Amino acid sequence: MTTHTLNPQTHLAEQQKGPAERLLDVVLGSSAHLWHNRPGVDVQGVWQPRRGKKRVPSAQRVRGSAVAPGLYAPAAERLYSQLCDIYLLNAELMARFASYALLETEWRDLKVACAALMLVQPRAGQPVRDDDGTVAFADDDWRRVGEAMILFYEKGSTKMLTPKGVLRIAELLESEQIAALNRAAGFSDPTGRKAPLGRWKRAATRWLRVREQNRAMLLGLVKAGYKETIKKIARKAGYRPESATFFEILGWKQKQASGGHREVGLGELKLHKAERFDGMSEAEMCEAIVRQRLRFKDVVGRLPADVGLSPAIMAALLPSLSDRDLRILTPTLEDLGLLADADIRARWEAAIATSTDQRGLHLAENVKSAELRDKLHEASDNAARKAVEVAEAERRVEVMFLIDKSGSMQGAIDKSKEALTRILAGFAPDRVHIACFDTMGTVLRPKAPTRAAVQHMLASIKEGGGTVHASAVRALHQAGVRIATDADLIVVIVGDEAGEDGAAFAKAFGDYGYRVSAMAMLVNASHGRGRTVQNAARTLGVPYSEVQIDQFDDPYQVPRVLSALLEAPRLGPGQPTQTAWLEKVLATPIMVA
Repeated sequence: MTTHTLNPQTHLAEQQKGPAERLLDVVLGSSAHLWHNRPGVDVQGVWQPRRGKKRVPSAQRVRGSAVAPGLYAPAAERLYSQLCDIYLLNAELMARFASYALLETEWRDLKVACAALMLVQPRAGQPVRDDDGTVAFADDDWRRVGEAMILFYEKGSTKMLTPKGVLRIAELLESEQIAALNRAAGFSDPTGRKAPLGRWKRAATRWLRVREQNRAMLLGLVKAGYKETIKKIARKAGYRPESATFFEILGWKQKQASGGHREVGLGELKLHKAERFDGMSEAEMCEAIVRQRLRFKDVVGRLPADVGLSPAIMAALLPSLSDRDLRILTPTLEDLGLLADADIRARWEAAIATSTDQRGLHLAENVKSAELRDKLHEASDNAARKAVEVAEAERRVEVMFLIDKSGSMQGAIDKSKEALTRILAGFAPDRVHIACFDTMGTVLRPKAPTRAAVQHMLASIKEGGGTVHASAVRALHQAGVRIATDADLIVVIVGDEAGEDGAAFAKAFGDYGYRVSAMAMLVNASHGRGRTVQNAARTLGVPYSEVQIDQFDDPYQVPRVLSALLEAPRLGPGQPTQTAWLEKVLATPIMVA
């Protein structure tokens, strides 16, 4: 199911959506984050960061209810509900999608939600009996998928669940909203009071056992700052270690339980305590960081209360920082003056080039240097370019962006500009063709493939006039735009979809010699919706997808949408055509613990 209520007269009705369409809804219409580590504001069911009063003028302050750091329940409920719908329509497809989510995506919270569902859904290898009562065979055990997702390990991989992810699976399942969904879906006793955890405790116990038996692995997690998280997993799973070494590495004192059943860890423990830096000179701190190969979080926790990060300490930490860490710590590096160092600057710029999300747009708000802001904007552009490269890996892709600037877009056009600014810089100039329209189309061309150039190009657009989508197609053709015969043409429309008959819009592409491979709608509607675009897609018999424009506030959403743009089901009579993206999901081996 989608994250908003649809009008059955203007949308593909929910009951007509199969599991393939619903899978795409998850990818195109869900927030990347269920957990937020900072205070936020709930604005009509959408999480937004809470900004200090001094930084934001009163007229621009977000109005909404305060949200504490942690799980944001409305987003979790929306995503989990969508996954439940997919499972109830096709359990095997959900099992493959969960495996795909872990092995092929970087979307951490999707992995957590998929693993949670697979651990509690009811197909658990139950025996199926013949008429005479003998066991004929065992049903599929899809709970093993959830276990395998937790237990998956690949050295150096970013695909596997972190300790935080393992714990969050249980936290998600224990939340009131998710427990209610599980009962409603028939995954647990509808009258039960306790939230079902399925096989989480068994999987978490196996996860802990592997790390206890591999001392280096457990020490590495402690050094990475997961000590308290591992303790929480052990408590929640009721873990019984094999030896006291487990408690010693975690620095975890034990006392006898009220029932007197504990046997391990009650004697004298040689607790591993993090050596604090109190009384040490800066040089000694740096030496300890290098010698012990300490990481950023660990060092911050050891610093004396009156000592902050110094340039020398930060420089000592640099070898332990990932490219993502370097990007996130840009304001700190600037404040400490470390980006003036040629070697550090070179490493930082290399990290900027590898960006896979658009978080740099938010980081840019916290730096003083205009040059650094431009570099962070460049990181955002790089993320969009990489997503486009994924889409073009096996075929040439050209894209038409048609921007509705008619009178019905009053009050909404600025949102279109910001979303397009985040998207368009990802495309090579010879592969993207842009026009805005009311009853007349106008071709737009950025001066350069950068965020600044796109902003400049869009600045002059003002809403007003009627709505004829085909006028934008006509304008592009008259401007000499021709699509290579070996290219797939994706048409992306930004607006409220109100306008002429969809069949007339579809006819325009044929009239001007354009063969459309797929259509997508970036929905930006402030005064209701039309159905011109989806009817045009239905007439052309091409894949159709849509995403709400608000989704682009999420720095992780643009790359995801661009990568999935072609992977939508066809609209119209008959069975939907299987898409390349769905084929990837179906080809993913089902994980088994």
